[in-house]
Order: sequence, then C-alpha cells, then structure tokens
Amino acid sequence: MELGRAGLAWAAALLLAALGAQAAAAAAGDFDPYRVLGVGRSSSQADIKKAYKRLAREWHPDKNKDPGAEDKFIQISKAYEILSNEEKRANFDRYGDAGESQGYSQHQHRQFHHFHEGFYFDESFFHFPFNSERRDTSDEKYLLHFSHYINEIVPDSFKKPYLIKITSDWCFSCIHIEPVWKEVAQELEALGVGIGVVHAGYERRLAHHLGAHSTPSLLGLINGKITFFHNAVIRENLRQFVENLLPGNLVEKITDKNYIRFLSNWKKENKPHVLLFDHMPVVPLLYKLTAFAYRDYLSFGYVYVGLRGTEELSSQYNINVYTPTMMIFKEHIDRPADVVQARDMKKQLIDDFLSQNKFLMVARLTNQKLFQELCPVKKSHRQRKHCAVLLTGEGDKFAEAYEAFLTFAAANTKDTLKFVHIYRDRQPEFADALLMDEEKYRGKSAVVILERHNNAGKITYKTLEEAWQGSKEDNFILLDLLDQLRTDPGLLSSETVLADLNDELAPMFLIRWLYSTLDYISDCWDSLFHSNWREMMPLLSLLFSALFILFGTVIVQAFSDSSDPRDSPPSEKEETAAKTEKNDASFSKESNRIPKKGFVEVTELTDINYNSNLVRLRPGHMNVVLILSNSTKTILLQKFALEVYTFTGSSSLHFSFLSLDKHREWLEYLLEFAQDAAPIPNQYDKHFLERDYTGYVLALNGHKKYFCLFKPHRSGDEGGTPGSCEDYDSSLHAEARGKSSCSPGSRSIKNKLHKLSFWMERLLEGSLQRFYIPSWPALD
Repeated sequence: MELGRAGLAWAAALLLAALGAQAAAAAAGDFDPYRVLGVGRSSSQADIKKAYKRLAREWHPDKNKDPGAEDKFIQISKAYEILSNEEKRANFDRYGDAGESQGYSQHQHRQFHHFHEGFYFDESFFHFPFNSERRDTSDEKYLLHFSHYINEIVPDSFKKPYLIKITSDWCFSCIHIEPVWKEVAQELEALGVGIGVVHAGYERRLAHHLGAHSTPSLLGLINGKITFFHNAVIRENLRQFVENLLPGNLVEKITDKNYIRFLSNWKKENKPHVLLFDHMPVVPLLYKLTAFAYRDYLSFGYVYVGLRGTEELSSQYNINVYTPTMMIFKEHIDRPADVVQARDMKKQLIDDFLSQNKFLMVARLTNQKLFQELCPVKKSHRQRKHCAVLLTGEGDKFAEAYEAFLTFAAANTKDTLKFVHIYRDRQPEFADALLMDEEKYRGKSAVVILERHNNAGKITYKTLEEAWQGSKEDNFILLDLLDQLRTDPGLLSSETVLADLNDELAPMFLIRWLYSTLDYISDCWDSLFHSNWREMMPLLSLLFSALFILFGTVIVQAFSDSSDPRDSPPSEKEETAAKTEKNDASFSKESNRIPKKGFVEVTELTDINYNSNLVRLRPGHMNVVLILSNSTKTILLQKFALEVYTFTGSSSLHFSFLSLDKHREWLEYLLEFAQDAAPIPNQYDKHFLERDYTGYVLALNGHKKYFCLFKPHRSGDEGGTPGSCEDYDSSLHAEARGKSSCSPGSRSIKNKLHKLSFWMERLLEGSLQRFYIPSWPALD
C-alpha cells in the first residue's frame, strides 16, 4: 500500500515537472529580445544600444500616447537588459532563457528539491503570479518613470500629497499587501491624494532616487519631501499616514468666540475666508486636502455644529445643521459672498466652488504672482484683459475712497475686467511708473486702467485726470471710460515697463531660516530612527571622522612636550624685531607694484588697429580698455598703469585706452548689452548726452564676443577728507608722478580706478559677469 502511494506521488511529480517544463519553454519562447529590439543575433553592443535608444524615444509613455506604449516600453527595457549583459545574452542564445536558472535542463534538480518532504516548486517554475507579465493591471495607470516623477509629480506635490508604492517581481510581501493597497488607493484618490507605483526592476534609477532599497516600500511625498511609511499596512494606518503628511495649521477650529476675528483677517491676509459647517467632530480629510491645495489663495475654518458654543454662529448665517454647508466670505463679514450645500460633499463640487472664488472682490496686489493671475497678459485681440487699479494708502484718510471703489467694483465686475488696489507706500516703484505728476496726487487716491502685453512688464495704461474721491462724478467718469474701452482699445495711449512687485507678505529672513532649521532637525530625527543602515552610513562616517579628528587633536596636544622652545613666548626684543621685519616685508611687497620704468605699454584703440587689437584677437587673449576723455587722460593713465602693472606679465592681456570724445556712440552701443550698467535711454532722458563714462574699464574678448565691465569707484566711498591729497601707494609713487596736482578734483578722478587691481584678479579667475554681443560694431 505504501509503495503504491509512493508510486502515485512519483508519477504526479513527473507529470507536473513535464507540464512545468513545457510552460517554461512556452513562456521563454513568447519573448524574444532580438525581435523586440529589431536586431539580429550577431549584432554588436553598439547596434543594440542604438536600437534601444531609438525605440525608447519612440515608445516612452511621456511622449507616446498610444494605450499600449507603456507595455511596449517595458518590453523594450527588458530586452535591452538581457542583450546588454553578455552573460544573460549567452544564456538566452543557449537555452532560450536569460534567468538565473541558466536553462531548465541544466538545473532540473533545483525545480523540485526537497521532493520527499512534499511537492515544492520554485516560484519561477510556473511564472505565476510573481512575474511582471501577470502583474495586476490596476497598478499600470499609476506607474511612474523618472522623468515623469521629476518634471510633474514633484511640482504637483506642492498642491497635493502623493502615496507611492515601490514594488518588484518575485515579491511575496507585495502580493500580501495588494488587497489593502487597492482599497486605500481608490479611496484616497477620490479625496484628492496622488497615487504612484514604481517598479524597482524597470525603474531602478527612480527607486534609488527615492531611497527605497527593499520591496515593498510605501512612502509619502509632499512639498518635494519624502517620508517613509513604517507601520502595519492596514487601511486606518495608511489614512492616518497621509493625514500626518499635511501641515497642522491648515484648518482653524471656529466657534462663537473667534469667528469675528477669523473673518476679519481678510484685510491682513489679503484672502477670502472659507467656513465649513458639518456635524463631524473632527475635520474631514477631504477638507484638509482641499485646504492644502488652496492654501495660497484661501484661509479655511471648520465649525462643528454639534458642539456647544456654535449656536450663535449657526443662527446668524441660518445654517442647516443636518447638511454640510460651505460659505465664502470676502470684504463683508456680515454676509457670505457665496454658499454651497450638499449632503455628500464631493471633491469636484468643492473645486468648482472654490476656483470661482479664489480672490477678493478688490484684491490688494502684494506680489508679482498675484498681479500676473489677476491681470493676465492678453493672448489675442479678442481676449483682452483689463485691470482697474486703485493707487491708495493705508489709514482712515483713504477709507472713503476705497469703499466707493469697492462699491463700484461690485456693480461692474466682468470676466474681462478686474478691480484691484495697491498701497503706494509699499509699492513705490509701481506707483511712480504710473503717476507722472506725483504732486497732483500727493495724499490722494488715483485710478489707473492698464493692460499687460508681455511678462517682461510692458503695459499700456491711462490714468484718470482727477484724483479718485468716490463721488458720483468720479463714478460716471470711470464708467464712461470703461464703456469707451470696449470699442476703442487705443484709449490706453501711455506705455511703460513695470518692475516686479515686492512680496509684502513674505516672512522675514530670520523666520525663514528658523523654519528651515526646524525642518532639517525633524528630517534628521526621523532618519535616525527609521532609515536603514545603508542610508545612515554617510552621516555616521562623517560623524565618526569629525569625532576622531577632534579627540585626536586633543590627545596630541595633551601629551605634547610643554618644554618645547617653540611654544615658549618670545622675548620683547624678539617680538619687536619680528614686527620690524614684517613691516619691512609688507612695504617691500607694496613697493614691488610700482612700475620700475614708470610706465605700462598702453596703446590707443583707433579704427586703424581696431581689427588687430580686438576683432581678430587670438583665442584666449583679452584687451583691457580704459575709457577716458581729453581732460582726464593724463591722470587716469597714470593711475591705470599703477593698478595693472602687476598683471603685465601675462602674455594674454593687452592694455589700451579709448577716447570718449571720439567714440562715445561705440561705447554706448556696447553698454546696452550690460543693462544694469547703462540703461537704454528714452525720449525723456534729457541728460543722456551728459553721462560721464570716464573711468569705465572694459575687458574685451574678441574671439568669443563678450566683455566684462568695471564701473568707476565713487569718491564718496573713500575715507579721506575732501581737502587732502591721498597717497595711494607709497611715497615712491609721488616721485614717479612728478609734481602732479593734489587738488580734490584730481583725487576724485584717480578714485574712479580705486580697487581696479582686485577687479583684474577676478577677471583672471573667471568669476566676473560676462556680457555677450552678436558682433563687434565698427569703430567709426
């Protein structure tokens, strides 16, 4: 009887082994990496790599929108992984399988070892359910690639958190958590959480970038920061993990005691305020996720209607305690600007409601981003967007004018017209650019209608002739101007370029630094307890190295011979002698900078030598050109020679000077490419021709067509007295200069080249800003 059972067991084992061999051979025969890449079996590695790059670019899911592009891309990656490895390629050519088994027939005993203890089969035997060809299709829509993660997921994590799973083939634990993952992923995605899946076998670079060294791994991503999940994989823990990723101050609990203070903060925060009335004792996760997504535009509060102390609030706004209600308050806190009620508050409903109420009725321009959103650049003549801007001030003095403007805006707001206001004292550059006659509007409010033309700041605008006081006459004038603007866009006749607005609500540097320090300490604390040793090795290595150096230094100093004569303090005589030698060396070093012959070879840059000294200058050579006039020529050349003498040893530097009286137009053309140094003049610049460029120094690279600029040093920065003649280098300099004038005028001219030697050192280091030009202009 026992022999019969043993025989049946042997027969069953042999039958299953035969079936498994056929299944393995069929699975191996279905996938041909040569056919996938379109190369022959004798192709070289260069041909295989070239074919892989071409197919990868063609079938990458980020570029190819075909439904099967993702599977095709995975097959291409798998085929290249086999053929790029000589050992795997040889196994495939010999056995038709590139796996570690190296062919079924060669290692058949591995497929059913421990046979007498029972039927044991390796998981690669049947290719189910562990290999990638049979993986769950529900994860395919969440698969992430490195470029997609970097370019889209990380920026999007500043609007919503992401829950990401790291998985791979042959992963038993991945299959174990799959049911919980499916349920939680569907639930959280409906609430607004991003879901991602990374296959570590095909996206090793991304898995390494995320710091996942084992599978399965779960992690959260928010504001570009990665946090790993370390608890049991159950629904409650995953929901709590996502909720803990969110900042704790997103939603404020509101009662009868603090609702007036909360709603009154609209002016300080420059945001509408949202109240959600619900009968849940805790803030719903959906509401927290919504508050995170709109935190830059709205402030959120939550009212638990079942709590004692909210009766007055519910009664004042007539709240139905049995239905969740969301209200938005803007400039008026006694009545909501908009209301929505629904028994089942869905994400889509909330998004539609909030996206229509992101801004105040007359928002204050506090930064450039808000200005660009409220007053967008026109895309075409049919999509013109105009902004009516109230330039006003703070305090009760301007309150009446603001209230009148707010009332006018509430009655005339349209999709193509936005009303905003700005504080002139907080944005002085913006106000000065729009108000030509500042005396006329001093201490008063003004209204400007503008239209943005590009992101560089160019606008067309029209300012109301009279100051805005909010009277009926002012309302009629503004309304008539807006009506004319519909049919005649040319009414905005003035043009200007606006500088970017100051960020009024940005935190102070000290506060930002404190927040960054706290975040860094929190990350280190979390890494200390949760990160694996592979992640901790660089930090531990650095820490132990620092401790070793510190204690090693202390030990060496402790056991050093205190009787060493080198450690004994020097005598007074020796100390005096040392100081004398030091002073002599310093003087000698300074004296070495004086030209021994009293001059440096400096040639004038003219139209005769212009091509040879600049346009056709050899690669790697530069011409350092001093700008001077006839009246300053002698003084500036003497100072220029002293400053650049120590650099004359370089064969790649040439020194010239340019007459401003002869070639002002050539210089001004060059300086237009250095915008901060020489702004392009306009028709109102009456003193343009009087601008003094003497003392400017240009380092011109003729071959690469760029130049570096030295701007003259202001004489007021020097500490010398106005009536004295300062000795710039030493008494020997005065002898080299002869009997030059010591007047304040000559001193201020020489001061223009003060610290030129330091600028020359930075020039040789390559650390100066470079201004490129398309071609060198003619020197006529």
